[in-house]
Amino acid sequence: MIELLDYDFMRRALVAAVFTGLAAPAIGTFLVQRRLALLGDGLGHVALTGVALGLLTGVAPILTAVIVAALGAVLIELLRMFGRTSGDVALAMLFYGGIAGGVLLIDLAGESAASLNSYLFGSILTVSSGDLVLVGVLGAIVIALTIGLSPQLFAVCQDEEHARVSGVPVKAYSLLIAVLAAVTITVAMRTVGLLLVSALMVVPVAASQQLTRSFRTTHLASMVIGLVAALGGLVTSYETETPPGPTIVMLALVIFGVAALVGTVLRRTGTRRRPVGSG
Repeated sequence: MIELLDYDFMRRALVAAVFTGLAAPAIGTFLVQRRLALLGDGLGHVALTGVALGLLTGVAPILTAVIVAALGAVLIELLRMFGRTSGDVALAMLFYGGIAGGVLLIDLAGESAASLNSYLFGSILTVSSGDLVLVGVLGAIVIALTIGLSPQLFAVCQDEEHARVSGVPVKAYSLLIAVLAAVTITVAMRTVGLLLVSALMVVPVAASQQLTRSFRTTHLASMVIGLVAALGGLVTSYETETPPGPTIVMLALVIFGVAALVGTVLRRTGTRRRPVGSG
């Protein structure tokens, strides 16, 4: 396995996997707590429009994807706060509008289906040095903010009314969660792809919930599981010559299955856990 480090593209891929594996569950924990697990899917479709815009204009697709996905995240949060549109309808509009806009712009840009697939399903082995810098910077921002502001973000996700009464700027933190989710989508799109990124935001969190007692422990454990899935999936894909993105997600699902089994055994043997978020 040491031979992996002999190749520049694998070294870049491993670093990208580290940031992806940590950042996706870091923000995913708050989305799950807020019952917005499908937000990642909606923003992934919006990010596709950003990618297509970058290909059409000649600007770095990661950069345009960040901007467009962040605008989409702000829009859906504003609709949720002030509009009459329900959350699921707003997400549906993101799904359909994002994928339609992306396919249309990619066609106008004259890009091939192979180019589209590299963003839909990931292409971690083709991450360039420039991509890696953006992924690293954006990933570090997501990780730092989700850990540093964890108490405030948890308060908003757990009970908005109580947080508002306590003086927490709920609207500002709600927008921050949405924007960080959009940034994470962009960080992970080169690793697992826009269609699978939501799985890496949700599955490690679901796995850690099977074993942990408090929100903080769940948050940190999900990041560890995400890191193991990302690195383990990448190495496995190299050894078995399978696509990295789907391999990473499948490994995360296997970890969830094991965690669910272990959690069930522990509960049946008397080791009862409190609901997540109780401490």
